[in-house]
Amino acid sequence: MTLAANAVQLSTEALVESFFRDTEGDWRSERRYYTLKSGDIQEVVSLVSIKFLARGSDLLIDLAQRHDMADLESLVCGAQVTWESQYPNSERRKPVTGSTVFGVKAETLYRDRGFATSKPVTATCAFRDSRTMTLFTDYNNSSFEEELKLISHQYRTRQTIIKRAGEEQMIGQYLEKRL
Repeated sequence: MTLAANAVQLSTEALVESFFRDTEGDWRSERRYYTLKSGDIQEVVSLVSIKFLARGSDLLIDLAQRHDMADLESLVCGAQVTWESQYPNSERRKPVTGSTVFGVKAETLYRDRGFATSKPVTATCAFRDSRTMTLFTDYNNSSFEEELKLISHQYRTRQTIIKRAGEEQMIGQYLEKRL
């Protein structure tokens, strides 16, 4: 690895670690999903809990195993995200709960599952600035472009653009407030 490539890796890893540490805690997430062809809008309110994971934690070792990594302690850090979601304007009355684990190595963010699959997936991770993380995930003929932005200690925004076969299908917009 060249010195420049090594610096980019260290820089991305350090930015992810700082971002995950800064987002640790409990959040209320209000979001809307806009289905582009039909014009349908779905609203979701979630309580989200984010826990920072240090290198070598059991969850990161399990994540490395799921991704068949030779060095099970190669993930620099990560986060465990759990949620409970309500759908206020729909027939769905029972809350939806879930969790996912993220880990980072170089410019790759590893996940234990994807948006539309229970299989492990990876995303390319970059930063526009130290408070704005961008992710690009691609699997099963679908791609997901995400931007997560810390506005202050109290707020963050997220936007997700979902494409299938290269065509934009849905946009998700989120406003999240720390509890």
